[in-house]
Amino acid sequence: QVQLVESGGGAVQAGGSLTLSCAASGRTFSNYAMGWFRQAPGKERTFVAAITRSGGNTFYADSAKGPFTISRDNAKNTAYLQMNSLIPEDTALYYCAAIASVMRQRRYDYDYWGRGTQVTVSS
Repeated sequence: QVQLVESGGGAVQAGGSLTLSCAASGRTFSNYAMGWFRQAPGKERTFVAAITRSGGNTFYADSAKGPFTISRDNAKNTAYLQMNSLIPEDTALYYCAAIASVMRQRRYDYDYWGRGTQVTVSS
């Protein structure tokens, strides 16, 4: 089992920045690729970004390219999502997820999930 706990969400104005953290415990963190997803009210959970087990490669949804940066620190068992230039459309519950495989875009491929952290962007 891998336990994931997100933090760092909050309320910001448009144009602001937030850094989300995902702290992992339970198993060897570096054995898992990590992903970030988000779910707005009334909408499906969608892919935001993913990173390989070593952190050497990343992949982003088109909406996240540029303003968002995914990273990880395997020594700290933590993944991050740096979000800049936030817009109201970024308002959602943000989840991190772990997969014991290569990084993927489909949420159904992920093995473990956190409970999410809320991000609210006001105009």
